[in-house]
Amino acid sequence: MTSTLRSEPPEVGAPRTSPAWEVFRVFLRLGCTSFGGPIAHLGYFRAAFVERRQWLDEPTYADIVALCQFLPGPASSQVAVSLGILRAGLPGGLAAWLGFTLPSAIALIFFAYGIGHGGAAGAGVPAWLHGLMIVAVAVVAQAVYGMARTLCPDRSRATLMVAAAAIMLLMPGAWTQIGVLLLGAVIGAIAMRQPVVAVPGCLTFGLSRMLAAMSLVSFVALLFLLPLAATQNHVLDLVARFYRAGALVFGGGHVVLPLLQQAVVPPGWIDDGRFLAGYGAAQAVPGPLFTFAAYLGAAMGPRPNGVLGGVLCLIAIYVPSLLLLIGVLPFWDGLRRRAGVQAVLRGVNAAVVGVLLAALYTPVWTSAVRRPADVAIAFVAFLLLVIWRIPAWAVVILGAATAAIIA
Repeated sequence: MTSTLRSEPPEVGAPRTSPAWEVFRVFLRLGCTSFGGPIAHLGYFRAAFVERRQWLDEPTYADIVALCQFLPGPASSQVAVSLGILRAGLPGGLAAWLGFTLPSAIALIFFAYGIGHGGAAGAGVPAWLHGLMIVAVAVVAQAVYGMARTLCPDRSRATLMVAAAAIMLLMPGAWTQIGVLLLGAVIGAIAMRQPVVAVPGCLTFGLSRMLAAMSLVSFVALLFLLPLAATQNHVLDLVARFYRAGALVFGGGHVVLPLLQQAVVPPGWIDDGRFLAGYGAAQAVPGPLFTFAAYLGAAMGPRPNGVLGGVLCLIAIYVPSLLLLIGVLPFWDGLRRRAGVQAVLRGVNAAVVGVLLAALYTPVWTSAVRRPADVAIAFVAFLLLVIWRIPAWAVVILGAATAAIIA
């Protein structure tokens, strides 16, 4: 009888509870110190919650990471929210998000005021600001390089990546990106089936399926109804554009770049120069890259901008990923074991890398690189990031200083 009991999948995901303020305090510290991007964030979380505090065990943490890599949205932020929910319920999830997000959001809103909010930067972009734009080239190239090695390791996925990039370059636009991701899902489901990857344990989160269903319905309703309601209202239009960006991003923070560029640059709310300068600055602060939305909201020309615009855009871009997370948590244990779901994910991930590859050329390269010195700075920054593994914040500072010295 003992052996029979041991053969059943162990249930994980029900650790002891803590007050939400304790969750907030721990994640606030992480939000102030977690440099290096989403992969580094996952390492910080593992060290803090699996090794030091022992809030959960290794298999439970691995299951949470697998879920958040599957969903669209910022993976590290979703892992933070999931850990908060496991520790202190839904208030703990909100506390984890606030603590992890606030430091970088505040820093980027201050940065927007530092360069002056008001739309176009024109030809008078300071040299150090142009340096941030050049460093953004290296940062996105690093993301493409790393994601391609992991997510496109064979011929079929590499081919899908290049095809997705070509489609995006020939027919740029937010709806094209959606179509490319759907195409990747279909191709993955048809042509990329492999034996099911075994997953350990039985993961539970303590959320009701009724709450999950309400969250999923809200996610879909807002995705389709916000654009319809925004036809004559700038504020609703702003919320709809950032909500769509947060809802349709697979692959983490870097992949949101082309969607946000399409959302705010063509209407004239901000120009490519300030857009890429803010993206470069986002590499120099700790915490999630999605807080780049707070910079855009603060720096854009039309009102609401400043602090109000930053807070509004930050909430709008995060709401869809949080609704999806709450909606999928109770069902994830069954979904992650299906071969079809794993195959779809392979195709979507390959298409994501292609979208980011296209964004590396336009708007990132075409807006930042203007002369041979810019090419040299971009190449050196890429070398420092990929080969020497210098922290991104240090490369950002070095790039800005080098551009200023050359000028």
